[in-house]
Amino acid sequence: MTVGALRVRLTLEEPQLSDDGGGGSTVTWVAVTTLWGGLRVLSSRERAGTGGRISQVTHDVTIRHRGNVGPHMRLTYDGRVFSILAVLDDERRNRLVCHCREEVRA
Repeated sequence: MTVGALRVRLTLEEPQLSDDGGGGSTVTWVAVTTLWGGLRVLSSRERAGTGGRISQVTHDVTIRHRGNVGPHMRLTYDGRVFSILAVLDDERRNRLVCHCREEVRA
């Protein structure tokens, strides 16, 4: 993995539940760290949603190896949100490939 391949500055976030006062909870996303990564588009599709069209794009996001990344987390970049679906670890523990989904309302 070359350093130049990781040229996008991402923020790794995890959910934090807080009491909403009515017996339920709300989710807030808290930044864990910022890191360098590489984005690669895999596929895209468009569907009808409530309030318009929704584009779904899947990406592979490559980052340096970290032990605390999981599918409950997400990555953000420049106002875009990438929900982590799966985390693939290489055998040498050099990098992680996060299979992510981005949803964009059209």
